[in-house]
Amino acid sequence: MTPAETAAPASARRIRVRGRVQGVGYRPFVLRLALTLGVQGWVRNVGGAVEIQAEGPSAGLDCFARALLAEAPPLARPETPEMRAVAPQGCRGFVILPSAATDRDAIVIPPDHFVCADCLAEMRDPAARRHRYPFTNCTQCGPRYTLIDRLPYDRPNTAMADFPLCDDCRAEYGNPADRRYHAQPLACPRCGPTLTWQVSGAPPVRGNEAALAACVALLRAGGIVAAKGVGGYHLLCDARADAAVRRLRARKRRPDKPLAVMLPGDGLDGDDRLAGIAVPAPGDLGLLRSPLRPIVLLPKSREFALSAAIAPGLDEIGLMLPYSPLHHLLLADFGGPLVATSANLSGEPVLTDAASVASRLGGVADAFLHHDRPIRRPADDAVFRRLAGRQRPLRLGRGLAPVELRLRRPVPCPMLALGADLKNTIALAQDDRVIVSPHLGDLGAPRSLQVFGQVIEDLCRLFAVRPELVVADAHPDYLSTRWGSASWPERVTVHHHLAHAAAVSGEFGLDEPLLVFAWDGLGYGEDGTLWGGEALLGQPGAWQRVASLRPFRLIGGDRASREPWRCALALCLEAELDWPAAPAAASLARVAWRRGLNAPLSSSAGRLFDAAAALIGLCRTQSHEGHAAARLEALACGLPAAAVELPLLRQDGLWRIDWSPLLPRLMADDTPPVMRAGQFHASLAAAIRAVALRVRDEHGIRRVGLTGGVFQNRRLLARAQRLLVRAGFAVSIPERLPVNDAAISFGQIVEAQARVARQAASVAALPPGHDSMDRHHDRKHRDA
Repeated sequence: MTPAETAAPASARRIRVRGRVQGVGYRPFVLRLALTLGVQGWVRNVGGAVEIQAEGPSAGLDCFARALLAEAPPLARPETPEMRAVAPQGCRGFVILPSAATDRDAIVIPPDHFVCADCLAEMRDPAARRHRYPFTNCTQCGPRYTLIDRLPYDRPNTAMADFPLCDDCRAEYGNPADRRYHAQPLACPRCGPTLTWQVSGAPPVRGNEAALAACVALLRAGGIVAAKGVGGYHLLCDARADAAVRRLRARKRRPDKPLAVMLPGDGLDGDDRLAGIAVPAPGDLGLLRSPLRPIVLLPKSREFALSAAIAPGLDEIGLMLPYSPLHHLLLADFGGPLVATSANLSGEPVLTDAASVASRLGGVADAFLHHDRPIRRPADDAVFRRLAGRQRPLRLGRGLAPVELRLRRPVPCPMLALGADLKNTIALAQDDRVIVSPHLGDLGAPRSLQVFGQVIEDLCRLFAVRPELVVADAHPDYLSTRWGSASWPERVTVHHHLAHAAAVSGEFGLDEPLLVFAWDGLGYGEDGTLWGGEALLGQPGAWQRVASLRPFRLIGGDRASREPWRCALALCLEAELDWPAAPAAASLARVAWRRGLNAPLSSSAGRLFDAAAALIGLCRTQSHEGHAAARLEALACGLPAAAVELPLLRQDGLWRIDWSPLLPRLMADDTPPVMRAGQFHASLAAAIRAVALRVRDEHGIRRVGLTGGVFQNRRLLARAQRLLVRAGFAVSIPERLPVNDAAISFGQIVEAQARVARQAASVAALPPGHDSMDRHHDRKHRDA
């Protein structure tokens, strides 16, 4: 700044910065920037925004305003600042003022962050005050979402309120030159949280080093430990010890579902930590090391050196790096990879408190590593998989969620969407913002529905959203739908696959018709049957079902999803084919099929995959959702396979994909199973292309969306995308949200918003006198 600029008369601006600007060191950044540029004034948190009074020469204020965006801290996501000229207050220097509350600004809650390099270096320094302290953090790292009680983001409004700062920490907190200046989770061994080691029947061991040493010793001896982390507990054991992994599976009653593995270290360049474990593609290591620190699914190495029981029958393994100081200490002291799976009963939300984990997992863990920093809300680990050439989320979790998306148009009133019963998330919408929660689990599992209600109440309070309208799935027996019926009188319902389609349109902000293939397990259809292999044409609020898989009966209803042989038998009966390898129980199942007893009609793509796995001989029963399909995908091995042409039948105005030509091929014992699995995938991808071409001929559509849990299958998705692109289609595949039911809550918001807008437009077009009657009719039949 020149002397002339310095001598220029002072002007003043009031600046408001929205976005992710709380909990990320933004106020200390503003203070340091102001001191560097000679700007006078103050900064404070106001509601969900940051407010600044900046005084000085106009040229200096221009420079200051540009830097607020261009030089923001790495974890911040500020929006373009709003500025207005105000009268100078005669400020001297620059200070951080106490926070102020307001409901004017949209609340933005930062996710939890992995421990930064500076804090790690400090932890490794024997001369440092926080040497080996398991709760080290600063303004650029540490818990946020799981710690915050309410905004403004100040220490009294977090789970750290009960940990008064010691003199040394208070000095750091108040020093603008320190990276812990106004770091709300600030702690040290003298004033912060502490570890406790607990073995049943023995007195607790309190103290960080003693607890860590006891934990590592038990893990080395082949034991299983439930350890409290950032968003919940993990169950840990030695990933190289086959006996320990099998014991964990037996105790947790998780015989087949893959387990995640945490590797030592904070980086993977230039070392051999992945040798004998996985073969990452370019870019995968960057995601592993990213601030998200998610679980990343990677192809197994041929010389797989970990326990074969970690991911039996699969060609992938889920890996992650340590993300908290405690994890770094545990992995470094143990000196090898650890299984790190969510500490919960199957399908439930991750456990977050000592009493619950001890009572519910006392028969699983040999011991517990607790700490006394409360977890305000659960946040399981996020999961990513490379699909169609890029890493995409399969589960929204710690470091990633809550996810914020923007709508093309604002919702007419604050909304709450309840999502699906499996892979549940909830969504809150206000104005043009939609907040999607982390993964909450399967609502049919014990305890899940209780946590579901608690999280809804908590997030509504935290984000200051008071829903006036609730959106639920149209299935009358969904637990989420029943919860909505009992709790909210103003409610609309959205059919499952319409929500899938709307989520694709909404994520990409499309304002054009598209053809969406929504393929998954099961969802309640508009015709009262169970959909799952659908093609929907149109836009949110105006979808037309144009194609589907040929329907078949699910023998045993829900049992068919757990026993794939029932799906295989149903296909053979529908196609009038004999299945020589059918199990002994098939005789009674045939009777049920013929009589239509507990055998609902379905067009499910997910159950078609299950049937294929059973017919090949891979999997007649499955212990978890997607088990058979995952085995089938792994068997396909990516080898080239010729597609079987599947006829398109015209029925009831729909194109029906006839899967029957696949059945003899799947049962052909003279063909290697790997070739049969590959042919199955190739045939379905070709059928998707065939449907898209027919619909384009009829309707001129040019864009195709692919969504639903079946498209978590990387072989099907990649081949379908490739065929569609070659045929001249633009292809939209979800990127910020999973393709599975985690996106249903967002899709419910998008669909409900479009319907309300269309209803409003229809009412506006009616002659005078019809408005009130139409509104009454809408309210009366809203749940129909």
